Amino acid sequence: MNETPHSLSSARTLWDLVARRAGLTPDRPVLLQDDRTLTFGELRARAERVAAGLYDMGVRPGTVVAWQLPTRIETAVLAFALARLGAVQSPVIPFYRDREVGFALRESKAEYFAVPGEWRGFDYTAMARRLGAKGVFEAYDDVPEGDPSLLPAPPASGTSVRWIYWTSGTTSDPKGVLHTDRSLIAGGSCLAHALHLSPDDVGSMAFPYAHIAGPDYTVMLLLYGFPAVMFEQFALPDALAEYRRHGVTVAGGSTAFYTMFLAEQRKQPEEKVIPTLRLLAGGGAPKPPEVYHAVVREMGVQLTHGYGMTEVPMITMGSPDDTTENLATTEGRPPEGMEIRIVDGEVRLRGEAVCQGYLDPGQTAEAFDEEGFLRTGDLGTVTDTGHLILTGRLKDVIIRKGENISAKEIEDLLAAHPAVGDVAVIGLPDAERGERVCAVVEQPPGAPELTLPAVVSYLRAEGLSVHKLPEQLEVVDALPRNETLRKVLKYKLRERFSVTRER
Repeated sequence: MNETPHSLSSARTLWDLVARRAGLTPDRPVLLQDDRTLTFGELRARAERVAAGLYDMGVRPGTVVAWQLPTRIETAVLAFALARLGAVQSPVIPFYRDREVGFALRESKAEYFAVPGEWRGFDYTAMARRLGAKGVFEAYDDVPEGDPSLLPAPPASGTSVRWIYWTSGTTSDPKGVLHTDRSLIAGGSCLAHALHLSPDDVGSMAFPYAHIAGPDYTVMLLLYGFPAVMFEQFALPDALAEYRRHGVTVAGGSTAFYTMFLAEQRKQPEEKVIPTLRLLAGGGAPKPPEVYHAVVREMGVQLTHGYGMTEVPMITMGSPDDTTENLATTEGRPPEGMEIRIVDGEVRLRGEAVCQGYLDPGQTAEAFDEEGFLRTGDLGTVTDTGHLILTGRLKDVIIRKGENISAKEIEDLLAAHPAVGDVAVIGLPDAERGERVCAVVEQPPGAPELTLPAVVSYLRAEGLSVHKLPEQLEVVDALPRNETLRKVLKYKLRERFSVTRER
């Protein structure tokens, strides 16, 4: 049988997908980083050797292995080695610190924890020791390779839970989201088929590989047989040289990435910032229509935007052959097999790409309705053409640069500050970030005036991750509240401060 991207989508497991792609195009590159290239055949071979080394260490099918690693070729190899073994993986995004990492390790009951050692001035091994993590090893130095012939057979089923991803949701602690190989393949297939890619394309991973977008994007590479450039640290304009050197044709990530590329293009409007680029694509944060129009007009490339979340890595995706109106104002259409139902304005989902629930059975029960649809907490409508338009959110979550931030976590920490009487944390529209974090504070009588630097310093000392720190502070005489339970009316704060510039 001739394999096609659509037939490959039926792969039972991620390892099955790796093996089938390696058999088709073993010598074609899959991952590019700096001066290094990994082919599809090498990915399969190296992952098997690392899987054998992990097996010698005691990792077995079903063993829970957490890893907190930057975006490197070796990280992808480790992930696929664990997939070859049928281990349960718990990826942790590298900028998380003691608070979130400790919670993830405890809740997942991780038996091993792979870290990068010291990276970007932070000692991850020392943090792991502080947290009392089990089976700590430095992934780039301590992982032995072994003899693949001694490995057990690869997993035959892709419907068992083998992935625990972490999302903040509406509560202070992260939620462990349960995925299978098949749900990740289904999500990646939605992205891949919507974008109309080909083996001649060159993609890019400028986001943490530990994010749900990691497997989403890698599945796309495996289905269509083209490579992607990996960026361990992404910043513009420094990264542009790698985009140009490797001839990247597809870039993006989220609204923040679109605006960064657009800003670079505006420095030299007469020259394309990336000559080979033809498509920007992404999701994870609201996309203002004006951003779409500016990218198409000024960069001369197409922009397709989608809708996904940790629970469902890809729900809808814009396609290059959509109308301008749909590309600018909607989140695209769902793939075959993804059911979208609007109930009292809320978007609900059912399909293979939907997660199996959460580590906490109580959270799972709350998240799914009686017909098995996931309650997203997002508000939206579906057009006559099947395109989804998001209109708001029920969840009190801020999405900054594609990452979910719990307002309650920040509020709980600030409530303990002696100069804070009461506080509400909100997300405000931001052209670069999607949303920015704004803390609105009531001060007790006689308290010294609170400043944004003081708030940031305090939260840093409390161990809050850098990406969650407020970028705006507003001090008010009284927070607006309703007449019954005296709940803070956050929509009034958003209305009041949405036009306020950062300060």
